[in-house]
Amino acid sequence: MNKSRPLPTLVGLFRRVMAVQFMRFLAVGLINSLFGYSCFAGLLAIGLHYALALLLATAIGVVFNFKTTGALVFRSSANHLIFRFFAVYGIVYSINVILIKCLLQFGLNSYASGAILLLPIAALSYILNKKYVFKYGKIHQHRYPVL
Repeated sequence: MNKSRPLPTLVGLFRRVMAVQFMRFLAVGLINSLFGYSCFAGLLAIGLHYALALLLATAIGVVFNFKTTGALVFRSSANHLIFRFFAVYGIVYSINVILIKCLLQFGLNSYASGAILLLPIAALSYILNKKYVFKYGKIHQHRYPVL
């Protein structure tokens, strides 16, 4: 009798997908986005002005993102790399703003422009982090089990 085992098959597929560093980067990016938005919403809920809530949520989010991206994606706990991480964040942000402006000139709105750029900007962020930030943290790498 041949019993179908969909759960172990799905778990195996999930492990193979998460073994790919870029896929971990995307998964961690989703976690980071949920965390950042939760901080923003929580700060709004306690009565902060949206600009201050956004500033604080961004500051908290960048530190959280650095730790999760370093540990879960690049297997690094090298805290001294945070300045490189901030620089990459600034570069990616600047390129994103420029590209959105270009797409706006073609008649797209901000929502569509941002959506179109999600994956290319994520890929750029991954490449820059891999090449310029966490490349230098290899001596501080830890072996974490792949999910």
